[in-house]
Amino acid sequence: MKKPLRWLSHLLALSIVAAGGLVGAAGPAQAATVGTPSIAYSGVSNPPTADKPQSKLWWNDGSWWANMWKTGSGWSIYRLDRGTDTWVDTGVRSDSRASTSSDTLWDGTHLYIASNVVTSGASAAGQPARLYRYSYSNGTYTRSSGFPTTISNNSSESLTIAKDSTGAVWASWTQVSGGTSTVFVNNSAPGGTSWGAPFVVPGAEDPHPTPDDLSAIVAFEGDEIGIMWTDQATGTAWWATHDDDESARTASSWKVREAIKGNKQVDDHLNIKTLQADPSGRVFAAVKTSLNDGSSDPNLAQLVLVVFKPATGSFSQTTIARTGDCVSRPQIVLDTENNRVRAFHTAPSTSVSGCPFSGVAGSIYEKTASMDNPIFGSGRGTPVIQDANSANMNDVTSTKQSVNAATGIVVMASNNVTKRYWFSDRSLGSGNPPGPTAPTASFIATPTSGTAPLTVDFTDTSTGSPTSWDWNFGDGSTSTSRNPSHTYSAAGTYSARLTATNAEGSSSTTRTITVNPSGGTSPGISARSSSTANAATATSTVSLPAPTGRTAGDVLVASFTTDLNPTVAVPTGWTAIVNGLSINSTTTTGARVFAYYRVVGSGDPASYTWTLSKAVKWGGGITAYDGVSNTTPLDSAVTTAVNATYTATSITVPSVTTTRNGARLIGGVGFDTAIPGATAPTGWTERWEAANGQIAQQADQPQATAGAAGTATWTFSAAKAAAAWRTALRPAG
Repeated sequence: MKKPLRWLSHLLALSIVAAGGLVGAAGPAQAATVGTPSIAYSGVSNPPTADKPQSKLWWNDGSWWANMWKTGSGWSIYRLDRGTDTWVDTGVRSDSRASTSSDTLWDGTHLYIASNVVTSGASAAGQPARLYRYSYSNGTYTRSSGFPTTISNNSSESLTIAKDSTGAVWASWTQVSGGTSTVFVNNSAPGGTSWGAPFVVPGAEDPHPTPDDLSAIVAFEGDEIGIMWTDQATGTAWWATHDDDESARTASSWKVREAIKGNKQVDDHLNIKTLQADPSGRVFAAVKTSLNDGSSDPNLAQLVLVVFKPATGSFSQTTIARTGDCVSRPQIVLDTENNRVRAFHTAPSTSVSGCPFSGVAGSIYEKTASMDNPIFGSGRGTPVIQDANSANMNDVTSTKQSVNAATGIVVMASNNVTKRYWFSDRSLGSGNPPGPTAPTASFIATPTSGTAPLTVDFTDTSTGSPTSWDWNFGDGSTSTSRNPSHTYSAAGTYSARLTATNAEGSSSTTRTITVNPSGGTSPGISARSSSTANAATATSTVSLPAPTGRTAGDVLVASFTTDLNPTVAVPTGWTAIVNGLSINSTTTTGARVFAYYRVVGSGDPASYTWTLSKAVKWGGGITAYDGVSNTTPLDSAVTTAVNATYTATSITVPSVTTTRNGARLIGGVGFDTAIPGATAPTGWTERWEAANGQIAQQADQPQATAGAAGTATWTFSAAKAAAAWRTALRPAG
C-alpha cells in the first residue's frame, strides 16, 4: 500500500543521501551505480527476490548459492562465481509455477526450499505450498527421493521455514479468509519427509491479525522454535515459543508474549521482515511501524530492531531508521566476524531528495550496529545496490545464516522495471579466504525420559562435516561412535554431551536425560496434558476446562490468580494447596494466588468451577498427572514466597523435602498484572501460562532421589509484584 508522507516539503529542504545518511544540501546529486547487475528475468508474477520475510541465499562449501527464477524454466539453483561476478545456473530446478515465492534453508547436510503460491488477498485452496529437499556432493545438488512434500494446501502472502533440534522442519504463514487472517504452523517428520495437518498457532486465535499481517519463524537457543506475527489492529507484535521436547500440537507447550505493543507500533501491510538467531540464543527481528501515517514528524521510528533474550525472557527495542528516512522492507543479517547487526532496506535513490511514500522503490541501503548494544546512526545508511539509470531497486534478500570473514556478505535485490537481478558482494574483514569451518554439534536422543533401566539411542545431526564424535553420557560412560546407544541403569537426571570435531575445530551441545526409578509398581509420574482459561473482564466464578485425555485416577493440579482480594469456596473433591496467597491485596489493589489438587473420578465434569466472593479478573490453568498416589498425592510440605514491591524481576521459593524416590516437584507463580512473562526455574518444565486477566503459571520437575530439593527461582520479563508456591507429588505404589 502506498502511504503519502506529509513532510515532503520538509525533506525537500533537507537532503541528499550520503554514505552515512541524510545531510543538508542545496539540491540532489547524480546517483552512482552501486553493486552488480545479474541475470534478467521474465514470466514470474512477483518480483523474484520478494517476499520480505524470506531468504533466497545460502553459503555452502566455499560458495554463495541462490534460488533464482530462470526465464522459461522456473526456480533454479545458481552459484556465485566470485572470479567473474556472475551467477552460474547449476541446472537444478525446483518449482516451475510462476505464481510462487520461496524460502531457503541450508542445514549443513541438506538444502530445503519451501515454495508457496503468493496471494495478497484471500487465500485459495488447492494451491499447495511445497518443500523441496536436496543433498549435496562435490558441487552438485541432487533432489531427494520422495520430494517435494506438501506443507499446506492453501496460498499465502508469505511462508518461512526453520529446522529444530529433532530434525523436523517447521513452516509458518498467515491464511486469509472472511476478512481476517489466521497464523498457521506445521511441522514435518525429521528431514521434512512428511507433514501433519496445519494448525493454528496457540494464542493467535483471538484477536485475529488483519489480512495484511504476516508471520515469520526461527529456530533458536539450540532446542526452541519461535514464531513472531503482527496484529496492527492492536499495535502488537506477538512472540510464541515452543520447546522441541514438547508436543507441538498441545496448546500448553506454547508460550505467547507481547514483543511490541502500542499505537501504530506495527505496520498495516507487512511488519516482520526477517528473524535471525545468534550463537548465544538471542533472536533479532526487524519490524516496520506505521508511525508515518497521519503524522508530519520525520523523527518517529519507522524501522525498529527487536531483540529477544531467552535467558531473561525480555525484549529490547531500538530504532533502525526514522519516518523522515522513507525506508521500508528490511532484512537483517548477523555478522559474527565484527559482532554487527547488518540491516538492509529500500529507500529512494541518492539522487532523490523527496519521499513520495514509504516503501517507494529506489536503492538498497545498509546500516549497522553492535549486536550487544545495537544503536544505529541517523539517516538511510550507505547505498549497496543502486542502478543509476533506473531508480527502481527493491525487495532485498539474503541468508538465514550468520556471516563472517570466510563468507563475506552477499545481498540480492531486483529491479522490477528493467526485470533484472542485482547483487552486492563484499568482504567483512581480512580473515582467511573461504574454506572449511568447524562443525556445529547437534544430536537427537530417543527417548529423553523413562524408567530405569533406560536405553537411549543417540543420533548425530551435526553440521559442518565432523570427522570425530566424543560422547559423554553424564553417568561416567563415554563413546566415540557416531550414533551410539547407551543404557542408564540408575534413576537420575543426566546431561548427555556431544563434542563434534574436524580439522578446523570443535563444538559441543547437551541434552537432558531423565531416568525415573523402577522400584515398586509405579511407572513414574508424568504430565498428561494441561488446559488454561482467563477472564479479562470481572466475573464471580473461575471455570477451568478439564485437560484432554485425563482419566480416572489421574491427579489434577489447578492454580489461578485473581485480581484484588476475593475469597474462594473450595469445591467438593478439591484440596487446597494455597487458598489465597496475598500480593498486597486490598479492595482496590493487589492480587491473590490459589492452588488446589483433585483425584479424578469416573464421572468427572468437562470443566471445574470455583465461586469467588466478588467479581474480578483472573487467569489460571490445570495440569493432569498420572502415576500419582491417589491416597496421599502430596509428598512434601508447601512453601511459599511473596514480593509485593512491584520492583521484583525474580522470586525464590524455599526448598521442599521429598520422602519418596521418583517424586515430581510442582509449583506456580502469580502476578498482579495482566502482562505475561514468567520463566520457570532452571531444569523445570513450564506446563502453561495464562494470558490476560491476571497472570498465573505452573511448572514441574522430576526428582529421582528423595531428599531436599533446593530453592526454586522464577524470573520475570519485567519488574512485577508476585507470589509463588511449591510442593511435590508422591508417586503411586
